[in-house]
Amino acid sequence: MSTSSPDGINAPPPPLSLLAELTHRCPLQCVYCSNPLELEKRGVELETADWQRVFEQAAALGILQVHFSGGEPMARPDLPVLVAHATRLGLYTNLITSGVMMDARSLDALAQAGLDHVQLSFQDVDVEAAERIGGLRGAQARKLEAARLLAAEGMPLTVNFVVHRQNHARVPEMLALGHRLGAGRVEIAHTQYHGWAFVNRAALLPDRAQFDAVTGAVRVGREQYLDSLTIDYVTPDYYADQPKPCMGGWAQRFLNVTPSGHALPCHAAESIPGMVFPSVRDSSLQEIWTSAPAFLRFRGTDWMPEPCRSCAMKEIDWGGCRCQALAITGDAAATDPVCARSPMHDRIAAILAERPAEAPATLHYRRYGSSVGREAELTTP
Repeated sequence: MSTSSPDGINAPPPPLSLLAELTHRCPLQCVYCSNPLELEKRGVELETADWQRVFEQAAALGILQVHFSGGEPMARPDLPVLVAHATRLGLYTNLITSGVMMDARSLDALAQAGLDHVQLSFQDVDVEAAERIGGLRGAQARKLEAARLLAAEGMPLTVNFVVHRQNHARVPEMLALGHRLGAGRVEIAHTQYHGWAFVNRAALLPDRAQFDAVTGAVRVGREQYLDSLTIDYVTPDYYADQPKPCMGGWAQRFLNVTPSGHALPCHAAESIPGMVFPSVRDSSLQEIWTSAPAFLRFRGTDWMPEPCRSCAMKEIDWGGCRCQALAITGDAAATDPVCARSPMHDRIAAILAERPAEAPATLHYRRYGSSVGREAELTTP
Protein backbone atom coordinates (compact mmCIF):
# COMPACT_ATOMS: atom_id res chain seq x y z
CA MET A 1 0.00 0.00 0.00
CA SER A 2 1.40 3.38 -0.99
CA THR A 3 0.86 6.76 0.58
CA SER A 4 -1.78 8.93 -1.01
CA SER A 5 -0.62 11.59 -3.40
CA PRO A 6 -1.21 15.34 -3.01
CA ASP A 7 -3.50 15.45 -6.02
CA GLY A 8 -5.92 13.08 -4.32
CA ILE A 9 -5.19 10.10 -6.56
CA ASN A 10 -5.26 6.95 -4.43
CA ALA A 11 -6.53 9.10 -1.57
CA PRO A 12 -7.32 7.10 1.55
CA PRO A 13 -10.88 6.44 2.72
CA PRO A 14 -12.19 9.13 5.07
CA PRO A 15 -11.40 8.73 8.75
CA LEU A 16 -14.02 7.07 10.89
CA SER A 17 -13.71 9.46 13.80
CA LEU A 18 -12.69 12.98 14.73
CA LEU A 19 -11.16 13.44 18.17
CA ALA A 20 -11.96 17.03 19.11
CA GLU A 21 -9.66 18.11 21.94
CA LEU A 22 -11.59 21.19 22.96
CA THR A 23 -9.25 22.26 25.76
CA HIS A 24 -6.31 21.09 27.84
CA ARG A 25 -7.90 22.61 30.94
CA CYS A 26 -8.91 19.97 33.48
CA PRO A 27 -9.55 19.89 37.25
CA LEU A 28 -7.81 16.51 37.43
CA GLN A 29 -4.03 16.15 37.31
CA CYS A 30 -3.74 12.49 36.31
CA VAL A 31 -0.24 11.08 36.43
CA TYR A 32 -0.84 9.04 33.27
CA CYS A 33 -2.47 11.80 31.20
CA SER A 34 -1.80 11.34 27.49
CA ASN A 35 -1.81 15.07 26.79
CA PRO A 36 1.56 16.66 25.90
CA LEU A 37 3.89 17.76 28.67
CA GLU A 38 3.48 21.34 27.44
CA LEU A 39 -0.27 21.93 27.67
CA GLU A 40 -1.93 24.48 25.41
CA LYS A 41 -3.26 27.58 27.14
CA ARG A 42 -6.81 28.83 27.09
CA GLY A 43 -5.88 31.87 25.02
CA VAL A 44 -4.95 29.78 21.97
CA GLU A 45 -8.07 27.59 21.94
CA LEU A 46 -10.28 27.52 18.86
CA GLU A 47 -13.43 29.61 19.13
CA THR A 48 -16.94 28.20 18.87
CA ALA A 49 -17.26 29.17 15.18
CA ASP A 50 -13.93 27.52 14.41
CA TRP A 51 -15.06 24.21 15.86
CA GLN A 52 -18.41 24.46 14.08
CA ARG A 53 -16.57 24.88 10.79
CA VAL A 54 -14.38 21.88 11.62
CA PHE A 55 -17.48 19.73 12.25
CA GLU A 56 -19.01 20.86 8.96
CA GLN A 57 -15.83 19.86 7.14
CA ALA A 58 -15.74 16.56 9.03
CA ALA A 59 -19.25 15.67 7.90
CA ALA A 60 -18.42 16.66 4.32
CA LEU A 61 -15.28 14.50 4.44
CA GLY A 62 -17.33 11.47 5.46
CA ILE A 63 -16.42 11.27 9.14
CA LEU A 64 -19.14 9.52 11.15
CA GLN A 65 -18.26 10.23 14.77
CA VAL A 66 -16.98 13.12 16.84
CA HIS A 67 -15.47 12.48 20.27
CA PHE A 68 -15.43 15.54 22.51
CA SER A 69 -12.29 15.31 24.60
CA GLY A 70 -9.64 17.33 26.37
CA GLY A 71 -8.44 17.94 29.08
CA GLU A 72 -11.94 18.17 30.39
CA PRO A 73 -14.33 19.19 27.57
CA MET A 74 -16.94 20.31 30.10
CA ALA A 75 -14.60 23.20 30.95
CA ARG A 76 -15.87 24.74 27.68
CA PRO A 77 -19.14 26.65 28.32
CA ASP A 78 -20.02 26.28 24.63
CA LEU A 79 -19.98 22.45 24.76
CA PRO A 80 -23.79 22.11 24.35
CA VAL A 81 -23.65 24.45 21.35
CA LEU A 82 -20.92 22.34 19.76
CA VAL A 83 -22.76 19.08 20.46
CA ALA A 84 -25.94 20.50 18.95
CA HIS A 85 -24.10 21.61 15.82
CA ALA A 86 -22.47 18.22 15.36
CA THR A 87 -25.82 16.50 15.91
CA ARG A 88 -27.50 18.63 13.24
CA LEU A 89 -24.77 17.55 10.83
CA GLY A 90 -25.59 13.90 11.45
CA LEU A 91 -22.43 13.12 13.42
CA TYR A 92 -22.56 10.61 16.27
CA THR A 93 -21.49 12.46 19.41
CA ASN A 94 -19.53 11.00 22.30
CA LEU A 95 -18.39 12.92 25.37
CA ILE A 96 -15.18 11.72 27.06
CA THR A 97 -15.29 13.20 30.55
CA SER A 98 -14.04 12.85 34.11
CA GLY A 99 -17.54 13.75 35.30
CA VAL A 100 -16.29 16.10 38.00
CA MET A 101 -17.87 19.17 36.37
CA MET A 102 -21.19 17.50 35.57
CA ASP A 103 -24.41 18.41 37.36
CA ALA A 104 -28.09 17.99 36.53
CA ARG A 105 -28.28 21.30 34.68
CA SER A 106 -25.21 20.75 32.50
CA LEU A 107 -26.26 17.19 31.66
CA ASP A 108 -29.75 18.34 30.72
CA ALA A 109 -28.24 20.91 28.34
CA LEU A 110 -26.14 18.20 26.70
CA ALA A 111 -29.07 15.81 26.43
CA GLN A 112 -31.19 18.54 24.86
CA ALA A 113 -28.35 19.19 22.40
CA GLY A 114 -28.61 15.57 21.25
CA LEU A 115 -25.56 13.97 22.90
CA ASP A 116 -25.50 10.28 21.99
CA HIS A 117 -23.09 8.73 24.49
CA VAL A 118 -20.82 9.43 27.47
CA GLN A 119 -17.52 7.80 28.37
CA LEU A 120 -16.90 8.39 32.06
CA SER A 121 -13.40 7.86 33.46
CA PHE A 122 -12.50 6.51 36.88
CA GLN A 123 -9.00 6.28 38.33
CA ASP A 124 -9.89 3.46 40.75
CA VAL A 125 -12.67 2.09 42.95
CA ASP A 126 -10.73 2.88 46.12
CA VAL A 127 -11.37 6.53 46.94
CA GLU A 128 -7.96 7.36 48.42
CA ALA A 129 -6.08 5.61 45.61
CA ALA A 130 -8.25 7.19 42.91
CA GLU A 131 -7.78 10.69 44.23
CA ARG A 132 -4.04 10.21 44.67
CA ILE A 133 -3.62 9.23 41.01
CA GLY A 134 -6.00 11.93 39.77
CA GLY A 135 -4.67 14.63 42.08
CA LEU A 136 -8.09 15.98 43.09
CA ARG A 137 -9.72 15.44 46.47
CA GLY A 138 -13.46 14.85 46.30
CA ALA A 139 -13.32 13.69 42.69
CA GLN A 140 -14.65 10.18 43.31
CA ALA A 141 -17.89 11.41 44.88
CA ARG A 142 -18.44 13.76 41.95
CA LYS A 143 -17.88 10.94 39.46
CA LEU A 144 -20.35 8.67 41.22
CA GLU A 145 -22.92 11.47 41.22
CA ALA A 146 -22.32 12.03 37.51
CA ALA A 147 -22.93 8.33 36.89
CA ARG A 148 -26.18 8.53 38.87
CA LEU A 149 -27.35 11.50 36.81
CA LEU A 150 -26.45 9.74 33.56
CA ALA A 151 -28.42 6.66 34.59
CA ALA A 152 -31.43 8.81 35.50
CA GLU A 153 -31.19 10.52 32.12
CA GLY A 154 -30.97 7.16 30.35
CA MET A 155 -27.76 8.23 28.61
CA PRO A 156 -25.76 5.35 27.08
CA LEU A 157 -22.64 4.99 29.20
CA THR A 158 -19.16 3.51 28.97
CA VAL A 159 -17.07 3.46 32.14
CA ASN A 160 -13.31 3.56 31.66
CA PHE A 161 -10.63 2.44 34.13
CA VAL A 162 -6.93 2.94 33.44
CA VAL A 163 -5.01 0.17 35.22
CA HIS A 164 -1.40 -0.02 36.38
CA ARG A 165 0.74 -1.51 39.13
CA GLN A 166 -1.01 0.51 41.85
CA ASN A 167 -4.58 -0.62 41.14
CA HIS A 168 -4.26 -3.88 39.17
CA ALA A 169 -5.67 -6.02 42.00
CA ARG A 170 -9.00 -4.20 41.99
CA VAL A 171 -10.15 -5.03 38.45
CA PRO A 172 -12.98 -7.31 39.69
CA GLU A 173 -14.29 -4.43 41.81
CA MET A 174 -13.98 -2.08 38.81
CA LEU A 175 -16.13 -4.37 36.70
CA ALA A 176 -18.65 -4.70 39.51
CA LEU A 177 -18.85 -0.92 39.85
CA GLY A 178 -19.40 -0.48 36.12
CA HIS A 179 -22.21 -3.03 36.23
CA ARG A 180 -23.76 -1.41 39.28
CA LEU A 181 -23.67 2.02 37.62
CA GLY A 182 -25.65 0.71 34.66
CA ALA A 183 -22.90 1.03 32.08
CA GLY A 184 -23.36 -0.88 28.85
CA ARG A 185 -19.61 -1.15 28.43
CA VAL A 186 -16.56 -1.10 30.68
CA GLU A 187 -13.08 -0.50 29.32
CA ILE A 188 -10.14 -1.87 31.27
CA ALA A 189 -7.19 -0.13 29.67
CA HIS A 190 -3.60 -0.61 30.75
CA THR A 191 -1.63 2.61 30.90
CA GLN A 192 -0.03 3.49 27.57
CA TYR A 193 3.37 5.05 28.22
CA HIS A 194 3.21 8.38 26.44
CA GLY A 195 3.08 11.91 27.82
CA TRP A 196 2.82 12.04 31.59
CA ALA A 197 2.63 8.25 31.86
CA PHE A 198 6.10 7.97 30.33
CA VAL A 199 7.43 10.32 33.01
CA ASN A 200 5.72 8.22 35.73
CA ARG A 201 6.48 4.84 34.16
CA ALA A 202 8.38 3.42 37.13
CA ALA A 203 5.41 4.12 39.40
CA LEU A 204 2.85 2.67 36.99
CA LEU A 205 4.36 -0.19 34.99
CA PRO A 206 3.08 -3.58 36.23
CA ASP A 207 5.19 -6.70 36.36
CA ARG A 208 4.30 -9.81 34.38
CA ALA A 209 2.37 -11.42 37.24
CA GLN A 210 0.29 -8.27 37.72
CA PHE A 211 -0.42 -8.07 34.01
CA ASP A 212 -1.47 -11.72 33.95
CA ALA A 213 -3.73 -11.14 36.96
CA VAL A 214 -5.53 -8.32 35.15
CA THR A 215 -5.94 -10.46 32.04
CA GLY A 216 -7.38 -13.26 34.16
CA ALA A 217 -9.78 -10.90 35.93
CA VAL A 218 -11.03 -9.60 32.59
CA ARG A 219 -11.56 -13.16 31.35
CA VAL A 220 -13.56 -14.07 34.46
CA GLY A 221 -15.53 -10.83 34.23
CA ARG A 222 -16.51 -11.51 30.63
CA GLU A 223 -17.95 -14.83 31.71
CA GLN A 224 -19.66 -13.36 34.76
CA TYR A 225 -21.27 -10.43 32.93
CA LEU A 226 -21.75 -12.19 29.62
CA ASP A 227 -25.32 -11.00 29.02
CA SER A 228 -25.21 -7.64 30.74
CA LEU A 229 -21.89 -5.90 30.14
CA THR A 230 -19.43 -5.58 27.28
CA ILE A 231 -15.85 -5.52 28.54
CA ASP A 232 -13.12 -4.01 26.37
CA TYR A 233 -9.52 -4.77 27.28
CA VAL A 234 -6.51 -2.72 26.17
CA THR A 235 -3.28 -4.57 26.91
CA PRO A 236 0.07 -2.93 27.74
CA ASP A 237 2.47 -2.78 24.81
CA TYR A 238 5.49 -3.69 26.91
CA TYR A 239 4.27 -7.26 27.42
CA ALA A 240 3.49 -7.90 23.74
CA ASP A 241 5.50 -9.43 20.94
CA GLN A 242 3.32 -7.86 18.26
CA PRO A 243 2.67 -4.10 18.24
CA LYS A 244 -0.78 -2.60 18.07
CA PRO A 245 -1.82 -0.69 14.94
CA CYS A 246 -1.54 2.75 16.49
CA MET A 247 -4.93 4.46 16.12
CA GLY A 248 -5.73 1.89 13.44
CA GLY A 249 -2.63 2.95 11.49
CA TRP A 250 -1.07 6.39 11.08
CA ALA A 251 -3.63 8.68 9.38
CA GLN A 252 -5.92 5.85 8.37
CA ARG A 253 -8.90 5.84 10.71
CA PHE A 254 -8.64 8.80 13.09
CA LEU A 255 -8.07 12.54 12.84
CA ASN A 256 -7.23 14.53 15.95
CA VAL A 257 -7.59 18.30 16.35
CA THR A 258 -5.85 19.95 19.30
CA PRO A 259 -7.27 22.87 21.32
CA SER A 260 -5.28 25.35 19.24
CA GLY A 261 -6.33 23.76 15.95
CA HIS A 262 -3.41 21.59 14.93
CA ALA A 263 -4.51 18.48 13.05
CA LEU A 264 -2.73 15.28 14.06
CA PRO A 265 -2.84 11.65 12.94
CA CYS A 266 -2.79 10.64 16.62
CA HIS A 267 -3.03 12.49 19.90
CA ALA A 268 0.68 12.13 20.75
CA ALA A 269 2.10 12.94 17.31
CA GLU A 270 3.41 16.36 18.33
CA SER A 271 6.02 14.58 20.46
CA ILE A 272 7.87 13.77 17.21
CA PRO A 273 10.45 16.52 16.60
CA GLY A 274 10.86 18.10 13.20
CA MET A 275 7.33 17.46 12.02
CA VAL A 276 5.05 20.35 11.08
CA PHE A 277 1.38 19.68 11.64
CA PRO A 278 -1.17 21.73 9.71
CA SER A 279 -3.78 23.92 11.35
CA VAL A 280 -7.50 23.87 10.69
CA ARG A 281 -7.27 27.66 10.80
CA ASP A 282 -5.36 27.55 7.51
CA SER A 283 -6.41 24.35 5.72
CA SER A 284 -9.57 22.29 5.32
CA LEU A 285 -9.84 18.80 6.80
CA GLN A 286 -10.04 17.46 3.25
CA GLU A 287 -6.72 19.05 2.32
CA ILE A 288 -5.12 17.93 5.57
CA TRP A 289 -6.32 14.35 5.33
CA THR A 290 -5.40 13.76 1.71
CA SER A 291 -2.23 15.78 1.20
CA ALA A 292 -0.62 17.18 4.37
CA PRO A 293 3.01 15.94 4.47
CA ALA A 294 2.73 15.05 8.16
CA PHE A 295 -0.24 12.78 7.40
CA LEU A 296 1.55 11.17 4.46
CA ARG A 297 4.80 10.62 6.38
CA PHE A 298 3.91 7.28 8.01
CA ARG A 299 0.71 6.39 6.18
CA GLY A 300 0.69 3.04 4.42
CA THR A 301 3.83 0.95 4.03
CA ASP A 302 6.26 2.77 1.71
CA TRP A 303 8.01 4.47 4.66
CA MET A 304 8.74 1.22 6.47
CA PRO A 305 12.24 -0.06 7.25
CA GLU A 306 13.10 -3.71 7.47
CA PRO A 307 11.92 -5.98 8.98
CA CYS A 308 8.52 -4.25 8.64
CA ARG A 309 8.79 -3.89 4.86
CA SER A 310 9.04 -7.67 4.37
CA CYS A 311 6.64 -8.63 7.17
CA ALA A 312 3.32 -10.35 6.48
CA MET A 313 1.79 -8.27 9.32
CA LYS A 314 2.67 -4.89 7.84
CA GLU A 315 -0.88 -4.08 6.76
CA ILE A 316 -2.25 -5.29 10.10
CA ASP A 317 -0.08 -3.49 12.64
CA TRP A 318 1.16 -0.78 10.21
CA GLY A 319 4.56 -0.78 11.88
CA GLY A 320 3.16 -0.11 15.35
CA CYS A 321 3.35 3.18 17.23
CA ARG A 322 5.58 5.96 15.89
CA CYS A 323 5.59 7.86 19.19
CA GLN A 324 6.57 4.74 21.11
CA ALA A 325 9.35 4.04 18.62
CA LEU A 326 10.63 7.56 19.21
CA ALA A 327 10.37 7.37 22.99
CA ILE A 328 12.27 4.10 23.26
CA THR A 329 14.67 4.12 20.29
CA GLY A 330 15.01 7.84 19.56
CA ASP A 331 13.78 7.31 15.97
CA ALA A 332 10.12 7.73 15.02
CA ALA A 333 10.72 5.81 11.78
CA ALA A 334 12.10 2.73 13.51
CA THR A 335 10.20 -0.52 13.85
CA ASP A 336 8.15 -0.35 17.04
CA PRO A 337 10.51 -1.99 19.56
CA VAL A 338 7.58 -3.88 21.06
CA CYS A 339 7.74 -6.14 17.99
CA ALA A 340 9.73 -9.32 18.59
CA ARG A 341 11.26 -8.85 15.11
CA SER A 342 12.58 -5.38 15.91
CA PRO A 343 16.39 -5.15 16.14
CA MET A 344 15.77 -3.01 19.26
CA HIS A 345 13.31 -5.36 20.99
CA ASP A 346 15.88 -5.91 23.73
CA ARG A 347 15.21 -2.37 24.93
CA ILE A 348 11.77 -3.48 26.11
CA ALA A 349 13.35 -6.27 28.12
CA ALA A 350 15.76 -3.73 29.60
CA ILE A 351 12.89 -1.44 30.64
CA LEU A 352 11.14 -4.33 32.36
CA ALA A 353 14.35 -5.41 34.06
CA GLU A 354 14.92 -1.87 35.36
CA ARG A 355 11.42 -1.61 36.80
CA PRO A 356 11.81 -1.03 40.55
CA ALA A 357 10.40 -3.71 42.83
CA GLU A 358 8.58 -1.06 44.86
CA ALA A 359 6.62 1.71 43.16
CA PRO A 360 8.22 5.12 43.78
CA ALA A 361 6.19 7.18 46.23
CA THR A 362 6.80 10.35 44.24
CA LEU A 363 4.47 11.13 41.35
CA HIS A 364 4.71 13.87 38.73
CA TYR A 365 1.28 15.43 38.41
CA ARG A 366 -0.13 16.91 35.24
CA ARG A 367 -0.33 20.60 36.00
CA TYR A 368 -2.15 23.03 33.72
CA GLY A 369 0.22 25.93 33.12
CA SER A 370 3.34 23.97 34.12
CA SER A 371 5.85 21.85 32.26
CA VAL A 372 7.23 18.60 33.58
CA GLY A 373 10.55 20.31 34.14
CA ARG A 374 8.97 22.52 36.77
CA GLU A 375 6.60 19.88 38.07
CA ALA A 376 6.33 19.61 41.84
CA GLU A 377 6.86 16.12 43.14
CA LEU A 378 3.89 15.28 45.33
CA THR A 379 2.80 12.22 47.23
CA THR A 380 -0.69 13.51 47.99
CA PRO A 381 -3.09 15.60 45.89
